[in-house]
Amino acid sequence: MADKAEASTNTTKPPVPLHPVFTVTDIMKQVRILDGINVTYSAWVKLFKLYARGYEVIVHINTEPPPEDDPTYARWIKIDAVMLQWIYSTLSEDYLLRVLEEPSTTLQAWNWVKDLFHNNKGPVV
Repeated sequence: MADKAEASTNTTKPPVPLHPVFTVTDIMKQVRILDGINVTYSAWVKLFKLYARGYEVIVHINTEPPPEDDPTYARWIKIDAVMLQWIYSTLSEDYLLRVLEEPSTTLQAWNWVKDLFHNNKGPVV
């Protein structure tokens, strides 16, 4: 009887499954370095979005993080840090130095990279 009582009061939460983003060991094998010459911005965006969708993190490049008091905030920030690493590790040194900011979110870094390329376009003739 004591065993049944202990079992009913000893409730533990099941472990949270590992998010697919944490299984990526080297994003540079999938998304090449954006240098603006060998790899263009549009090609980089297409590859990056493809992998972001596949690893279930596309929301991080188009959505602000939840509020800090949201129960999902801690997990969001961890995943966002991995996404920032993906962005930073796939930028050439020149672009990285222009984008690297602290603190930053994936959305902010994504927009800074986009602005680098959209603001540098000359008029269409």
